[in-house]
Amino acid sequence: MKMANPIQWARYRWQRLLSTDRNNSYNSSFPGWFKNSRSQKIGHKNRTVIPCLGRFTEEYEKVIKNYKTNRIQTTKYTLLNFIPMNLFEQFHRAANLYFLFLAILNWVPSVEAFQKEITMLPLVVVLVIIAIKDGLEDYRRYKFDKQINNRRTKVYDKQAKKYRSKWWKDVRVGDFVRLFCNEIIPADMVLLYSTDVDGICHIETSNLDGETNLKQRQVVKGFTELDSEADPEKFTCRIECEGPNNDLSKFKGYMEHWNKERGALSKENLLLRGCMIRNTEAVTGIVVYAGHETKAMMNNHGPRYKHSKLERQLNRDVLWCVALLLVMCLIGAFGHGIWLNGFSKIPIFGIQEPNGTRSHPVLAGFLIFWTMIILLQVLIPISLYVSIEIVKLGQILLLQSDIDLYNESTDSAIQCRALNITEDLGQIEYIFSDKTGTLTENKMIFCRCNIAGVEYFHEDNAKRLELYQDDNSEVVISPFQGAASKSQHSDSIRAPSTPPSRNSLNCLPSNSSILRDKDGFEDEYEITATASHVAFSSSIERDVTPDSLLFRKLGQIMSNPLLLLEETGKELSPEFSYIVDFFFALTICNTVVVSCLAQPGQRVKIPAISNIPIKSLEDIKQMFQRFSVPRMSSPSLSLLKDSFIDNSSTFAGRLLNRVKPASPNAQKEQNVATAGSAKNRKSITGSQISAGEGSNDILEEDDKTAGSFMGAGTSTEQCNNLKLRYEAESPDEAALVHAARAYNCTLISRTSDQVTVELDHIGRLQFQLLHTLPFDAIRKRMSVVVRHPLTNKVVVYTKGADSGMMDLLNISGDRQQKRIREKTQNYLDGYAKEGLRTLCIAKKVMSDADYAEWLKFHLRAETSIDNQEELLLESALKLETNLTLLGSTGIVDRLQEGVPDTILALRKACIKTWVLTGDKQETAVNIAYACKLLEEKDTIFTLNAQNKEACEDLINKLIAEITEQATDEKNTPCVGSSPSSSSDGELHIALVIDGKTLEFALHESLQDAFLELSKRCRAVICCRSTPLQKSKVVHVVREKLKVMTLAIGDGANDVSMIQMADVGIGISGQEGMQAVMSSDFAISRFKHVKKLLLVHGHWCYIRLANMILYFFYKNVAYVNLLFWYQMFCGFSGAPMIDYWILIFFNLLFTSVPPIVYGILDKDVSAETLLQLPELYTSGQRSEAYLPSIFWISILDAFYQSLVCFFIPYFVYFDSDVDVYTFGTPINTAMMFIIFLHLIIEGKTWTWIHWSVMIGSVVLYFAFALIYGGTCVNCNPPSNPYFIMEYELTRPLFYLVCLLATFVALLPRYFFRVFQGTVFPSPLLKARRLDGLRNKERVEPFPDSRLPRATVQHS
Repeated sequence: MKMANPIQWARYRWQRLLSTDRNNSYNSSFPGWFKNSRSQKIGHKNRTVIPCLGRFTEEYEKVIKNYKTNRIQTTKYTLLNFIPMNLFEQFHRAANLYFLFLAILNWVPSVEAFQKEITMLPLVVVLVIIAIKDGLEDYRRYKFDKQINNRRTKVYDKQAKKYRSKWWKDVRVGDFVRLFCNEIIPADMVLLYSTDVDGICHIETSNLDGETNLKQRQVVKGFTELDSEADPEKFTCRIECEGPNNDLSKFKGYMEHWNKERGALSKENLLLRGCMIRNTEAVTGIVVYAGHETKAMMNNHGPRYKHSKLERQLNRDVLWCVALLLVMCLIGAFGHGIWLNGFSKIPIFGIQEPNGTRSHPVLAGFLIFWTMIILLQVLIPISLYVSIEIVKLGQILLLQSDIDLYNESTDSAIQCRALNITEDLGQIEYIFSDKTGTLTENKMIFCRCNIAGVEYFHEDNAKRLELYQDDNSEVVISPFQGAASKSQHSDSIRAPSTPPSRNSLNCLPSNSSILRDKDGFEDEYEITATASHVAFSSSIERDVTPDSLLFRKLGQIMSNPLLLLEETGKELSPEFSYIVDFFFALTICNTVVVSCLAQPGQRVKIPAISNIPIKSLEDIKQMFQRFSVPRMSSPSLSLLKDSFIDNSSTFAGRLLNRVKPASPNAQKEQNVATAGSAKNRKSITGSQISAGEGSNDILEEDDKTAGSFMGAGTSTEQCNNLKLRYEAESPDEAALVHAARAYNCTLISRTSDQVTVELDHIGRLQFQLLHTLPFDAIRKRMSVVVRHPLTNKVVVYTKGADSGMMDLLNISGDRQQKRIREKTQNYLDGYAKEGLRTLCIAKKVMSDADYAEWLKFHLRAETSIDNQEELLLESALKLETNLTLLGSTGIVDRLQEGVPDTILALRKACIKTWVLTGDKQETAVNIAYACKLLEEKDTIFTLNAQNKEACEDLINKLIAEITEQATDEKNTPCVGSSPSSSSDGELHIALVIDGKTLEFALHESLQDAFLELSKRCRAVICCRSTPLQKSKVVHVVREKLKVMTLAIGDGANDVSMIQMADVGIGISGQEGMQAVMSSDFAISRFKHVKKLLLVHGHWCYIRLANMILYFFYKNVAYVNLLFWYQMFCGFSGAPMIDYWILIFFNLLFTSVPPIVYGILDKDVSAETLLQLPELYTSGQRSEAYLPSIFWISILDAFYQSLVCFFIPYFVYFDSDVDVYTFGTPINTAMMFIIFLHLIIEGKTWTWIHWSVMIGSVVLYFAFALIYGGTCVNCNPPSNPYFIMEYELTRPLFYLVCLLATFVALLPRYFFRVFQGTVFPSPLLKARRLDGLRNKERVEPFPDSRLPRATVQHS
């Protein structure tokens, strides 16, 4: 093994150690990429599963007690425990505990401030509202649980000896379950039987990961050969597997047979709960995980919850309010003690002790302290938290209704999955973005390739890409496309229809699978409509125009198929051999599922032909000579179309298809058996056959053979009348398969053990599929192991990134391979500079002995449980060595619409953008230039190092160079703009770093230096980065720099990064819904980020910040009225306002207007915010909610309360008015002050605002009049009876309210006028621009230093 393998192994172990570190919270929680020890829920180390039948009955009864049933319960409450449990949960909140303490305290007679029920009212209202909400949510979960648990499925009954219908909740581990097409899987079960002849079962996993493309699952090895369903009574196997966990992408275990032989189990054998059976008549499995131990249930963590930055600031200021409350209560306690100490005798209002003495002033002060706590409790805004939740809900509804964030082509709007961080969208400072599918379309178009050191440009594809417009047409062929591109959509061959067998079942409704003939031709629209939902299958991806030179070379090879047989003694030239293997690799080395276009998901099947007698090699040669066609000089459209149709099912092709013995021994036996008859046969050449009788005989033989060949199944012939459809898990795979099809190397069928490929002039070849080694982020490649149908040798086809392939090549002593490697590397670098995605294609031919040795180790790795991943990686490294490089491909991924404008807007908004991608450096840099992340005048520093010490030296060197450059810029006279700096003084510097160096830079000792370097760069591009590195980059930047971060991506490899950031955005693209399901917000295009942040983010932050400040101001101002009154009542804790009006003032009368204000207020229009991205910086600097602004609001509240109290005080001084007559104008004036304050601070006023405002005032007076007119003796000894009615008849009441309101608001009003006139903020200037007519609107101005608008009239 080469040195590259130990390096990769060490890197893998290092990443594994990082990913299992309990303290590293940046690990991915999405299963399949890393094992997260924190999120991985392991119940037992291993699990033994045995059936509940036969000889296992006694043992089953013992072990089943340790396993959960299949009944699920996601509810938290029952009818009996709802009230105690809900109260217990609600009193976990500090605010609720605080008000509960006050309610209890008010029941103590010596400190009582209000009537007992009055103090409990605010707490009871909040608790009841939240309890109703929680109860409704839990009842909805209860109904859903009941519906799921009472579903029916077929379970084997050992008493009845047959399958019977049972509820899901009665299914247990070890039960045998039979499922049918379109049925949902009730529990995690190992697949034992499928009606499919190849032991395949298709499942749809959209309920788990959101992906709609079908996945294949395979019957356990050893059960595939069964002709009939396995009998549970005869099942004698034992299953050993890993314990329950939440990793959807892995399943480790083995099945031990009665003879102690072990068969490996993997995720390919596991049917997950919640998935749906598709396109398979029936399956049978044994349950291994049930109920809450299934992987689906263990991934059900409930809704995501994050604390926003504004919420953290709010909690800090609530503590300041608590401190202020304590100070005011202490003042009241000391004041009351001093006041009582001034009486020489017991005052007439004093309460004597039982022994006839008065209370000591210290004790009285202590009791008054608690009385003041009760009286001034409104200072702590309990209603603020409920109001914030309502405001956020309203903001989300407005956000989701924005038509600009709706994508008509995909019929998708923005999704808000996290309901409590909308304001964080207005404070983002760093954006971490994936490239493929996020900045680009993720529609891969085959654009360039090179084979054996020769490049083929495919210029027509590049031209077609420039003219391409995305429309809804799926199968319309442009007349400018090449021959094969057109022929690939015209490959239908009429065949007599035959009834489908049990193995070829169409599970869809009949009307969806029948083509309606109209005037003798197929309805293309219906076919298109059926296939329109398939990912990676748009017309631009499918319709590849082949390179004329390469097409001609491949045509020459295919027109002489005898050259493909090594037994003929003739060999292809090395270049031609590389070309054939190159296209075989493109077609075979993938996991693409082939189905019919008009029958979605119905897999194309090629019947087995083992029972057909195999002719000798001499007969095969004769058939080739009789049916081969002349060499083509040029790829004519009509000739190619006819040859593809006429020769795809030739007799010679069928014969060639049969040369597929399962092993070398079988090949030898067949050669011996046919040797004698081959000698006696007469050789017939193509020139001896005329168009007469002999030709008819051959056609008859051809028909007979065709009948026997296709007799095992009819789905292939049926699909010939339709169109092939490829369902790929990634766009790269789809692009390569479509490209091979353009060269008439067509993938016809894929099963668990064979792949069928159709070649022009030859027909169909069946490759025995031995193994598939899937792609992973460690190896960065995938491989398939097949037995070649022509050479009968074991061949390994591998494709992957050049960084994971070039070190595995066998170039020792092979000058040709060295030359091909050098040329290929040059081509790869050129492709990357053009922004193309590159892949290397390689092969390896193994001897049977080498394959047997590797297979032995691989089987041991597959059956291992504890260290299966490590052993499988080691097995892959053993196989993928000494490869022969065939060539490479270049695939273009078009940039999404609006990405450059969005990047420029984000840069103007002072948001730094980092691109984290797995692509090559050259590719990433090219895309960065295309999307305006990089500009031509930017200086690009590349950070590539081989070890940590070199990385540290390079970082320090770059920092010194940038510092020197910045110093020179400052010392240089500002005659003109320097090419290396922008107009605002920012250096035009970008950093590009590769994945290997990023590992060193993220080391704890280098993090500070790396961040210091990155802070000085306008953009950072991390190439060849793994998902773990993406997550760690976000974590380090967020924690070290203390900045607000946003991560955006579209694939499963972006999940950890999305979850690590303060705000995670998933793009609902073509790579499934994993990113969306793990995100806080989901959008369909990257361009939507612009309005999401600059407009909605700004609005949400400004609205919520102003509303919180207003709540603090309102509560402090109102509470201070009670505090000032204590100076005139001996700090006794008595209020001058009726208790009910006092409680309802904040709870009801003044609570709705600020909520409407927080939902609908707009300081600047959306158009202006988009034109002036610089306005976004106010949110980054938290200008709307600074500590200084908070304390200014508190001081203003103190001033307004002083004015509101003392103006009525001096008016009524030395009069005989009672306490409520004095308090009513104070309370009324404060209400008007609070509402007019809101009008001054508000930016937008609509009929909704005015209606709520007027309605609140009317409600206040209506309650006061009704309460005062009916409450004769509600609050003894004082009485509010007829107080409001009396006050409304007195002019003095109106004068007091008007004077107090005017004087209280005058400073606030003059301050706003002075601020807008003398030193207006950028937002104030932008508001003025909104008032200008379009023709008077000034041009967008740079930075946040907005020019003052000077207009003569508005």
